[in-house]
Formats: sequence, structure tokens, C-alpha cells
Amino acid sequence: MDNNSPHLPDAIKLNWVDIIAPDWSIPYLRLSRMDRPIGTWLLLIPCWWGLCLGILESDTKVGLYDFWLAVSFILGAILMRGAGCTWNDINDWKLDSKVQRTKLRPIPSGQVSNKKAFAWMTIQALASFLILLSFPSFSIFIGIVSLLPVIIYPYAKRFTWWPQIFLGIAFNWGILLGFSTQGLGISLGCFILYIAGIFWTLFYDTIYAFQDIDDDSIVGIKSTARLFKENAASWLFTFVIIFFLLAGLAFYVSLFHISETIFFICFLGVFIFCCSLFIQLIKLDTKLPHVCLRLFRSNKMSGLILCLFLAGSLFLSI
Repeated sequence: MDNNSPHLPDAIKLNWVDIIAPDWSIPYLRLSRMDRPIGTWLLLIPCWWGLCLGILESDTKVGLYDFWLAVSFILGAILMRGAGCTWNDINDWKLDSKVQRTKLRPIPSGQVSNKKAFAWMTIQALASFLILLSFPSFSIFIGIVSLLPVIIYPYAKRFTWWPQIFLGIAFNWGILLGFSTQGLGISLGCFILYIAGIFWTLFYDTIYAFQDIDDDSIVGIKSTARLFKENAASWLFTFVIIFFLLAGLAFYVSLFHISETIFFICFLGVFIFCCSLFIQLIKLDTKLPHVCLRLFRSNKMSGLILCLFLAGSLFLSI
């Protein structure tokens, strides 16, 4: 397979990597999932949740540094998602070669060696670390600790039916990181929101995993999709309810004593967010991979709904 081959099965059609990227860079950009940006959004959005909650809980005005933090999370999410996906592919290339959706990825298809992939991962991680150095010292510590779940995740599908929990721990770490930039440490409300985020990941990544359920069964890859099977709808419904209860509690603990109005605005955001997840659940057909992929991608807009209400609360507090 050469670098000018058609886009990967789960990549966005007519994405910029396949259209305008130099040929030599395409395998590396695909390693970083630059042709599949939804994962970057799902890593970025919790960072913005945490940042907004931290500003609201600290009851301070939004400053220029906060705008830098919001932008830096974009850059960091791109880089760390790329580094994490590269690490995942380094460890999973033998399994990926046996799964229809992943067998054309750069490492199993022979476009990039493990050694070059490791070098590319290191470059991305170091660039992300340079951005992290602009954060407060406690946030730098939180950012470094985030590497632990990232390192563990590729192995989770080998020893547990719940690898999505490990993904949730890693992908929602941005809530802790974003909140920590406001000098409040990690509050109870922040931690509760972090746990809620893990249930969101359980929801969307279970839907995602149904794309590969047949191949995963043959290869022996564990997932919540394989575990739940026909009972998936009940489990996913439960995850949404748990998120609703935990996120509502998080905002109550953090914000109700500061401003009832701001609390109710954030709570309304949680309600509409969860309604969007229920709509996904209504449309879900686990036997149609293209439907699962489309619904998985729609979680970008779901997450941004809550961002919108949090941002609105920030401007209300000015």
C-alpha cells in the first residue's frame, strides 16, 4: 500500500491529510489520526469543561491567560492525541493487522516501522510538554501523571472486558488539568465531574466498539460492546443517567453556593447534553457499523453543547 492509497475506512472523506498533505507525511499524520479528528475533540472538550468549571468555582473574571489556556488545550489535545494513538498503534499493530477496519493503518500495512513510529510519538509528546510548561506547577504535575493511563490503555483490552474505563480515565483527565490551572487544586465538584466524564466515554466508545465486534471476537480483543451484546441499549441508557446525576451533583457542589443562576444554567446544559445522548441511543443500530461511526462522531456536538452553556455562564459572571 503506497502513501497515495485511498483514505482509511473510518477516516473522514476528502479530509485534508489525503488531499493536501505531502506524500512523505501522510503515514505519520494517519498515525496521529489527523484524518479522524473526532478523537481530538473528545480529548479537548473535557479540558474546556474543567477550565470553565475552575474559573466559575474560583469566582474570578476571565483573563488573557485563560484565553491562552483555552488555545493551549487545542494544541495539546492535537499533540497528545497524536502521541497516544501512535503509542496505541505501536502496541496493537499485530492485532490491527487482523481487523478489517484497522489493517491498513501505517504500521500493520508496512508504511512506518515501529522505530520511526516511536520517534514520531516522542516528538509529539515533547512538543506537548513544552506547552505544559506554561501552566502552573501543580498543573504540570497533573499533566505528567496523565501519562500513566495513556501508557496502560493499549493493554487494557487484553486483560479486561472494560477497556473503555481506562480510555475514560485518560480522555477525561483534561477536566482535572483544566480545573487545576485556576489555583484551586482538585475540588470535590471537579472530581465528581471527572467521574461523570468517564461514563460519557463508556457510552460513546461502546458505540464505537460495535464496528469491530465480529473481528474482535475472532482475534480475542475484549470490549464493552462484546460484553453487553444485545443488552447494550440498557447499559448505555444507564451510563447516560449516571452522567446526568453525577454532572448535576458536580455543578451543585461547585456552583450553587456561588450563584444559583449560574448553577441552573450549567444544569440545563447537562440536561440538553444528556438529551442529545438519548437521541443517539434511539438511532443506534449496533449491527450497522456506519451508523455506529456516525453516532460516535456526533458526540463532538454533544460535548460542545455543555461547553456552550459553561461559556455562557462565564460571560454572565463578568
